Amino acid sequence: MSVRVRFAPSPTGPLHIGGLRTALYNYLFAKKMGGQMLLRIEDTDQTRFVPGAEEYITEALAWAGIKIDEGVKEGGPKGPYKQSERKDIYKDYTRQLIDKGLAYYAFDTPDELDALRKSLEEAKVDNISYNAVTRMQMKNSLTLSEEETKSKIEAGEPYVIRLKVPLKEEIRFKDIVRDWVVVHSSTIDDKVLMKSDGMPTYHLANVVDDHLMEITHVIRGEEWLPSAPLHILLYKSFGWQAPQFAHLPLLLKPEGNGKLSKRDGILGDFPVFPLEWKDPASGEIARGFREDGYFPDAVVNFLAFLGWNPGTDQEIMNMEELIEAFDINHIHKAGARFDVNKAKWYNQYYLRQKPDEELAIDLQIEDSKLAVSLVKLMKERVTFTKEIKSQVPYLFNEIETYDQEIAQKKWDELAKNAMPEIISILNTIEIFESQNIHDALFTELEEKGIKPGKIMQALRLAITGQGKGPDLMLTIEILGKEKAISRINKALKIL
Repeated sequence: MSVRVRFAPSPTGPLHIGGLRTALYNYLFAKKMGGQMLLRIEDTDQTRFVPGAEEYITEALAWAGIKIDEGVKEGGPKGPYKQSERKDIYKDYTRQLIDKGLAYYAFDTPDELDALRKSLEEAKVDNISYNAVTRMQMKNSLTLSEEETKSKIEAGEPYVIRLKVPLKEEIRFKDIVRDWVVVHSSTIDDKVLMKSDGMPTYHLANVVDDHLMEITHVIRGEEWLPSAPLHILLYKSFGWQAPQFAHLPLLLKPEGNGKLSKRDGILGDFPVFPLEWKDPASGEIARGFREDGYFPDAVVNFLAFLGWNPGTDQEIMNMEELIEAFDINHIHKAGARFDVNKAKWYNQYYLRQKPDEELAIDLQIEDSKLAVSLVKLMKERVTFTKEIKSQVPYLFNEIETYDQEIAQKKWDELAKNAMPEIISILNTIEIFESQNIHDALFTELEEKGIKPGKIMQALRLAITGQGKGPDLMLTIEILGKEKAISRINKALKIL
């Protein structure tokens, strides 16, 4: 059977960057194996549904270059791909389990469930749950007669459907990342499969959908590992072959202690979501990698190496190279520390590889020639495109202040005497380009007995107000002859 994987988020808010990594690993594996990737929206918990979250998820995946083969938008032969539209399907399968004696109706009220918990706590029972032992003390179709059960259902009395977990059974499965996992059934409670509102729980819907959609590999976060034995039990109850599982390592805080959270992003001043998100209820805005200025290929490269590596020293890989190199067996067990400085390093690398003209468009400057010149000036000095303008304010605004420390050190009599000579030289340059400016200044100043190296920082001070910065000759070119000379004259008056 062809490899088929799925990314199955819940539309309960913005997609965490860890969720994007999960989607990426699924995509890389599917494409490496010549298979398909599905996007399934798991919206069975309507109480947690957040407007706009589903659209956010699809937009984030598209931004990252993760192409979906089957899904809500794309369609496909195994739809619907939204669980809320598959309600009747789940009812049929819970009925199968009831008919087999592997699931049962439970009519317990919230008060009765609370009473069970309290009694178990008072008895100091280690495993406080609704299970093979405690179920026989409760109000369900195992303790009620068939007639009583039928009567309650026909009367419209609320009920849930629970899985009848065996008391003594060893559940084993081999996880691709974590090797063999062994759990005893006595540690698993009789999970609810169908809620009183007629909607399935995650566990039932997940297993039924993965089977019907012919999912061969379930690649998901480590937080779902405790649920895996229950899912294996469900597959066995239905008589189905379970897919192969791979539970991915956590994304850890920058310090390495604990799972990466939204709060870590706030404290560390970095985003933990792929795109910006505005909470429809509170209006609170969460930062996104896209809006912070990260390129999608840089984020993808960064995420791919958080929990996996190709087994070589190569760190820079585009999507095609990642697909070619991806080996699911090279995923690490240990959590991956989220180092935002590494993300910035990737972004800086990808920025430098992009054509000047492409970056110039992002500057949104009407003068395209000026924009390209700015890119050339700043490309090697910035991490994000937006910094190209913000780090050179003197190119867009008049100088109001000068670096006084540099002025005291470098604006000496030699510098003051050299400035009129520099003005004279600049006036003679017909093609006002950086190389011509450099050659004219350095040649003619030397001829006049002035060593250029001794007065260049003073010239920078006059031109920019600062003591350091990007290429001075290109800065002068961008400013233009008239403005450059005007600034030198202004400095002679003020300093």
